[in-house]
Amino acid sequence: MSPVRSTASRRHARYAPSPSDRETAGLAKALGHPARVAILRLLIERGDCICGDIVDVLPLAQATVSQHLKVLKGAGLIRGEIDGPRRCYCVNPEVVKRLKSLIDVL
Repeated sequence: MSPVRSTASRRHARYAPSPSDRETAGLAKALGHPARVAILRLLIERGDCICGDIVDVLPLAQATVSQHLKVLKGAGLIRGEIDGPRRCYCVNPEVVKRLKSLIDVL
């Protein structure tokens, strides 16, 4: 007879997160604040956007918006370009598409 693993031992089995699990967690962490979700949605809807425009739409201070943009940019979800005195932000469509595919397999 082969040994049967008890339910308790199966429940405590080790699980090693895969690279895609880590990638999903990193992107989800970047979207872990409602303001960042709103910023990403705004950029998707408008295409290119200037930071000042984002501040006009959200009830947040310039410094707060800038910090949220930094997190989104660090995760690769958005890109920023300097245009004279302004910094313009847009969605990184490849990373957003990847996020969607990672979420679909959950």
